[in-house]
Amino acid sequence: MTASGPSPLEPSPLEPSPETGPVLLIDDEKAIRLAGTQTLELAGFEVVARASAEDGLARLDGPDWPGVVVSDVRLPGMDGLALLRHLTAIDPDLPVVLITGHGDVAMAVQAMKEGAYHFIEKPWPADHLVEVVRRALDKRRLVLENRRLRAQIIGEARGLAAIIGRCPAMERLRQTIAAVADTDADVLVLGETGSGKELVARALHDHSPRRRHPFVALNCGALPETLVESELFGHEAGAFTGAARKRVGRVAFAHHGTLFLDEIESMPLTLQVKMLRVLQERVVEPLGGNQAVPVNVRVIAATKVDLSVACANGRFRQDLYYRLNVVPLRIPPLRDRLEDIPLLFQHFTLQAGLRHHRDPPLPSPALSRRLLSHRWPGNVRELRAVAERVVLGLEDGLITEDSPPPAATLGHRSLAERVDLFEKSQIETELAAQRGNIKATLEALGLPRKTFYDKMRRYGLSRNDYVD
Repeated sequence: MTASGPSPLEPSPLEPSPETGPVLLIDDEKAIRLAGTQTLELAGFEVVARASAEDGLARLDGPDWPGVVVSDVRLPGMDGLALLRHLTAIDPDLPVVLITGHGDVAMAVQAMKEGAYHFIEKPWPADHLVEVVRRALDKRRLVLENRRLRAQIIGEARGLAAIIGRCPAMERLRQTIAAVADTDADVLVLGETGSGKELVARALHDHSPRRRHPFVALNCGALPETLVESELFGHEAGAFTGAARKRVGRVAFAHHGTLFLDEIESMPLTLQVKMLRVLQERVVEPLGGNQAVPVNVRVIAATKVDLSVACANGRFRQDLYYRLNVVPLRIPPLRDRLEDIPLLFQHFTLQAGLRHHRDPPLPSPALSRRLLSHRWPGNVRELRAVAERVVLGLEDGLITEDSPPPAATLGHRSLAERVDLFEKSQIETELAAQRGNIKATLEALGLPRKTFYDKMRRYGLSRNDYVD
């Protein structure tokens, strides 16, 4: 059986695409190998060609190799079917495209049963080979992306990887975290509820020499005033009614590690004095104890209010404020970084899709407009909840009725800025959906190539940010 189209020895010129491969091409016939390499490289793929399955296997570096294997079935030594079985044992999700010139239908059926991604007969049309490889690479990227996200959900993103956002304020935040993480400087994190203050604290800890020691978090506003002192500083047996045994406080438990005090504005004034001593002298005195215990701890405090105002109103000690405010890190509210919403929304829908075993939908233009016009009083935490509802198919109740008209959120932006923001979000969303495939993105958006690249430059976008 002969397929129509140009011979593999006569690859037709194809428009280059920004695909990167890699593609491992295995064929013992030199002319076929050269023709296949030329065909795929003209389409923009990175190709490694080998004459035998054994040589090809040596190019693979483990189960997460990011490419596609294209192999002839009739090979000296290990043939294509044996290669398929070997590769399937290494990674059952690795796409393997088998090629034969013998028209063996039974062999094709057997190969597909054993997990081959596709089966192509010689002579193959150049455009058909390119299309099969492109689809196989798309599938491979999706598989590897899902693996990474599953690992991330099991152990959540750590360090700077958890600080998501491309706006200038978030770039500066990551740069400052990287600059001070390996020091012992105490830090004050400022941000509204739900903006990600604990993520910033954990990033500082994970990038510090203290990362192998405890990260101890305490919400100062979540405990009754009568318990906060014991929780922080611990107590000796018999220190008060009910204290039957000695208790190690959070400060001492964080020895050699990091102590994160969230909502520090809620700490009673009487305890603020003791916390000031911890910061200045690095000692702690348990309730009922007579001896100060040395502690080696870094303190990261977080607040959702302006502590300078709290000091002026007598609700917070000024000396403690100045001691904490050595390195202030301010997290912008989500309403001030709307350009990050598409990226965050995609991240959260992928996470939710894996948790709930559902395919995350792409946001429609109407949904994108709603996401960009909402005030987001709950910040990133609220956006995460919205993404989860979308994945669960509850889009009708997506955003509460307190959503203002777009002007309430974008009022400080001109009409042109609002249009640009929406256009940028649509391009980012489609690039992410197509995993950086420019040709597919152009087709989905209906844009000429030159116009698309002009907009990419204008908005500071790069396809490499969306390629797995």
